[in-house]
Amino acid sequence: MVPMPPAVELVEEEVRELVRRAGLDPMTQRPALLELVEAAVEDYELRSLQGTLPRLTDPAGAVRAVMDAVAGFGPLQRYLDDPQVEEVWINGPHQVFVARAGVAELTTTLLTTEGVRDLVERMLKSSGRRVDLSSPFVDATLPDGSRLHVVISASSSPRPSDSTTWSVSAPSPGARPDSWRPPSSPA
Repeated sequence: MVPMPPAVELVEEEVRELVRRAGLDPMTQRPALLELVEAAVEDYELRSLQGTLPRLTDPAGAVRAVMDAVAGFGPLQRYLDDPQVEEVWINGPHQVFVARAGVAELTTTLLTTEGVRDLVERMLKSSGRRVDLSSPFVDATLPDGSRLHVVISASSSPRPSDSTTWSVSAPSPGARPDSWRPPSSPA
């Protein structure tokens, strides 16, 4: 994935360590995670004033980026949170598309092969499903009601990122129940 600014990467590393120490589940304890991330960003900002750490240029953006990385789907989270986006699909690490009002758009989001694999594995984790050469395609429902479809080429290597096409379809806005929230929205 396209690297985050160094200051945000440092905060993310610190938050991941704090999450491990606290035994927090980022997916089910979002309010506690948000408090932890906000406190970590505030603490980092104070420490960066001493001049030994790179400065955060956008603290609110840092909170969002760290929340997306730790409890969401990283650089794709902004599309999953956008109610105008009907579908997100990846034809390769540098081909991330979204559909809005039925029109496909190539995004500026750039991923790495490893980043695609990690996203696929993280998204499939909640469904208990997997994808590999013995099971080269999968359809799954994500906790928020979105549908996930992943296909790897039969001639690809065993890693589900070298030749992967996948898409995530959110429930259409008219079909969303009032209680539906995008994956990164606190309940």
